[in-house]
Amino acid sequence: MTPNTTPEWEQRCTALWDAFEEVDAAQFRSRMAALAAELPPDHPVAAYELASAHDATDLGEDAVPLYRRALDPGLPDDRRRQAVIQLASTLRTLGQPEAAADLLLAERDRTSDHLDDALTAFLALALIDLGREREAAALALGALAPHLPAYRISVARYADAVIEPA
Repeated sequence: MTPNTTPEWEQRCTALWDAFEEVDAAQFRSRMAALAAELPPDHPVAAYELASAHDATDLGEDAVPLYRRALDPGLPDDRRRQAVIQLASTLRTLGQPEAAADLLLAERDRTSDHLDDALTAFLALALIDLGREREAAALALGALAPHLPAYRISVARYADAVIEPA
């Protein structure tokens, strides 16, 4: 939990996201804006949730400055990494794959957690857009290898070989 949010606020935020498929896009953004307005001005969680709401409703250009605002003052770790991944994904879809890859590479070097594979997936997409398909395939295979019921070691080795063919 973040300072200035309450468990009750977090529950309402989760409930709104749970209802995402049932709510019109404009109504969803409006509800998120009202929820975010309950937090202090320039609160990073409010900016992150607003960015996510805009992004999820296909307003990526509006989401980018909100993501940056959320990340600027130090978004708490439970949301920070998601914000980096989402910002990078949005930048990629807006035609900025190099900026996306740079963000994701820096994030990959910064920390490791349960979102590592998601980060790798979005990095692979950015690399494809940059014309670095072999590197993207190697990353995707490397992320997949630990989840395989068999052939983990073989697939991991082949993933390395995709980048550095014999």
